[in-house]
Amino acid sequence: MKFMLTAAASLALVAGGLGTGVAQAEAAPGCSSTVQIGSTAYASYEGQTIASVKQFKGCGKNWAYTYVWDQFRAKRLDYYIATFVDSSANDVGFRTSAKNARELWSGGTDTLTICTWAAGALYMGDKTYGAVGTDERC
Repeated sequence: MKFMLTAAASLALVAGGLGTGVAQAEAAPGCSSTVQIGSTAYASYEGQTIASVKQFKGCGKNWAYTYVWDQFRAKRLDYYIATFVDSSANDVGFRTSAKNARELWSGGTDTLTICTWAAGALYMGDKTYGAVGTDERC
């Protein structure tokens, strides 16, 4: 019986992600039916992964999403998040978060007919850390 309880607790921890901070985003603000397109990009700081960046499509738009991992947030450093949908022409959906936010969605962009990627970065003071982009989707 003790083994079964231990096994069940272990499975619950694995299912819960062990607090790794991996983003589980499913829907952009104002759009309940988004789906991830392309790869997930990972931002790093001092050799550790600090954030995930993803691109989604839904409701006739593209969206960028950046999620700051719990391990980085636990350092209690002050930072800002930037995330946006980008194209070869220009940045098409930029938004900066409030200080020390856990996640940030860009505004939805009318860019489903062109090639885009999602980008995200963390800013601390006047320095940019972990600026990354997903693969381009056409």
